[in-house]
Amino acid sequence: MPSLKGQWALVTGASSGLGQHFAWALAEQGADLVLVARRSDPMQTLAREIEARHAVRVRVQPADLSAPGAAAELKAALDDSGVQIDVLINNAGMGVIGDFLDQPAQNTRDLLNLNVLALTELTQQFATPMQGRGRGHILLVASIVAFQPYPSYAAYAASKAYVLSFGEALHIELARHGVVVSVLSPGITDTEFFSAAGSQPNAMMKRMMMAPRPVVDIGLAALFAGKSSVVAGALNRLVTFASRLFSRRWLARLTYRAGI
Repeated sequence: MPSLKGQWALVTGASSGLGQHFAWALAEQGADLVLVARRSDPMQTLAREIEARHAVRVRVQPADLSAPGAAAELKAALDDSGVQIDVLINNAGMGVIGDFLDQPAQNTRDLLNLNVLALTELTQQFATPMQGRGRGHILLVASIVAFQPYPSYAAYAASKAYVLSFGEALHIELARHGVVVSVLSPGITDTEFFSAAGSQPNAMMKRMMMAPRPVVDIGLAALFAGKSSVVAGALNRLVTFASRLFSRRWLARLTYRAGI
């Protein structure tokens, strides 16, 4: 990964999980950071630790990105402070696990607002000035569930399919303006995802689980190499390759029965 000294990187979902590891990885390369999530306290702790170790500037910006207008408000606040974002890590997201009709409607609405609308609006807000400057990097975090229908994760998988398609399209659109857009598709990762969704990984999922930092490193390497998309981990690449060999209906039934 190149030196990012003098550049500002914005990381969403920075209060836990992959977001914190993205922050550390970018700070190691000299980037100044804007950390965004709903929970302020974990980000304040993270900011102090990163500033002490890497001597970079870290700005904590608490925000509920699923709220209407949140992306524009965040952009305006950073503009007022003279902060120009060079690297956007669109990592914030949530999961809803279980049969679709068993889920409260508000949970599904919140998921779609955050995983789809907020990600889209943030990308537009920050890609526009990047296009004007003729440079910038944007990483969108999808998932391996983006590659096929996933019963018990129906809305979540559909939202990540949107992220994958959206990001790969923007990779082509913005390339001529010097802006790189890449999509990272992790598999099961050792984060708070399952506990936040009110579930626990089963034995098979635990065997497939990756540590978060290697996932982050794979995503950032792909972004700065100018790739359109990357799947983190050899086993996960095999899983996504299966979507080319078997029918979507068969794979959906298989994953539902296997509980993954």
